[in-house]
Amino acid sequence: MAYYRRVGEVPPKRHTQHRKPDGGLYYEELMGEEGFSSDSSLLYHRNIPSAIVDSSVWELPDVATEPNHPLKPRHLKLHELFDDHEGRDVVTGRRLVLGNADVRISYVVAGAASPLYRNAVGDECVYVESGQATVETVFGALPARAGDYVMLPRATTHRWLPHGEEPLRAYCIEAHSHITPPRRYLSRFGQLLEHAPYCERDLHGPSEPLLSEGADVEVLVKHRGSRGIVGTRFVCPQHPFDVVGWDGCLYPYTFNVEDFEPITGRVHQPPPVHQVFEGENFVICNFVPRKVDYHPLSIPVPYYHSNVDSDEVMFYCGGDYDARKGSGIGQGSVSLHPGGHSHGPQPGAYENSIGAERFDELAVMVDTFRPLELGEGGRAVDDGVYAWSWSGRGPSS
Repeated sequence: MAYYRRVGEVPPKRHTQHRKPDGGLYYEELMGEEGFSSDSSLLYHRNIPSAIVDSSVWELPDVATEPNHPLKPRHLKLHELFDDHEGRDVVTGRRLVLGNADVRISYVVAGAASPLYRNAVGDECVYVESGQATVETVFGALPARAGDYVMLPRATTHRWLPHGEEPLRAYCIEAHSHITPPRRYLSRFGQLLEHAPYCERDLHGPSEPLLSEGADVEVLVKHRGSRGIVGTRFVCPQHPFDVVGWDGCLYPYTFNVEDFEPITGRVHQPPPVHQVFEGENFVICNFVPRKVDYHPLSIPVPYYHSNVDSDEVMFYCGGDYDARKGSGIGQGSVSLHPGGHSHGPQPGAYENSIGAERFDELAVMVDTFRPLELGEGGRAVDDGVYAWSWSGRGPSS
């Protein structure tokens, strides 16, 4: 995120001496993307950030996927994945729903504090469906609430601390790349432009350093291996939350979906107007409550369309989604509309939407440009009948 912030104590000049009160040196760490050629931040540690005293295998949860073959659209009921939230955390409790070589989508209902965690594969965008948490990071703490996207740059050490009476429901989008605002909404120097549906004022980063004490502290690291994604358990001699100050353009932040300003028109607008972020070979969109098309002959629900280049995943997390009425889809549902299948409103929704002035719906969409496969979580909650909802009968009818 190319938007400069400065938090805590930093020296007047980068790569120069920054001394502790006792005269010793703080240790400067550059955290940067694309080698030394893109966004970065400089962090000043009390201790050597490279120090570890042990490294062992962390056995990841099931991350295997199976092809969506034979091809068909699917309805996945994520709220059926978990009976409760006791003893489960946002990091180790995730269940893989869908994935490919560019992005993985998981879901979790959590009530316990997570271990310290670092995703060295790619950025994470975690949508908080419900509940509250504090996300402690090496950059500082972030409060997270329902409707927040929590953006965590690759290799950011952090942990999730749920609080409050409501369980924390999290929809986790893990990239194999970086996740940024859409390029068409950015100036050539990285400022969000006037036609963007949100601006820098809507992004909330850490406001002060977070300093913790501890010895022989475990950090779980997800990283790339020769045969896919693997896990390692580091033990650090001192707590990694020892940064007294940092500055730069790379850091975690939150953005709440309520701050997204919908773009509308006289006739139905295409999905790119709902885009909020993008990664390599995928985009993230959100459909928020809004006024709809106002041409006198408009049809407010989406027209039928063929995803010739992409798979479309919609997570329904609020309101009432008019185009899907009668399909069984509701709160906590995910629809998968794969490339090669023409999809659109359920029977009757096309006609019934005429005259509507407003849609009260909330959904997070991920469009991928390579086929998605089903993870164990997705296979476990597939309703098995959604594919036939447009025709009213299935292969055994």
